[in-house]
Amino acid sequence: MWLVTLADLALLLVGFFVLLQSSRIEPASLARSLRTGFAGPVVDAPMAVAATRIDGFAPRSAALPHDPATLAGWARTQLADPRVTLTVTGAAGQAGDVDPVTGSATLLATDRARAVAAVIAPIAPARVLIATTAGPPAVTVTLAFAGEPPRTRP
Repeated sequence: MWLVTLADLALLLVGFFVLLQSSRIEPASLARSLRTGFAGPVVDAPMAVAATRIDGFAPRSAALPHDPATLAGWARTQLADPRVTLTVTGAAGQAGDVDPVTGSATLLATDRARAVAAVIAPIAPARVLIATTAGPPAVTVTLAFAGEPPRTRP
């Protein structure tokens, strides 16, 4: 029985040294090759870690339902880490929940996402993305790990 445990330990040790040796390879190409080796999709999209939802939008309105200072403080805390991005996804899909001028639910969803992004984007504009979807009148802010920022040589 102990021989199986010893063999497992030896294989784990070999795997650890292979990973140490591969640290000399660019991390993005290593991740891409691992995904390919395990038949996973090769996607360079950030990996979602957490999400928060802002509810309470009035029908046919993109006005923020809560105090934007709280949202800005949360975003500042999250974006302090240079490895993360925030995706702001607006939604408007209930009957009658449309933009009052154009009658478009997609435009209202975009306006809601832009209202939230306007509070968050000044903190780190390059790391805030905007998207839309169908659903209840809300905005979802997704925190994603985008990887290490590019290093600059001195």
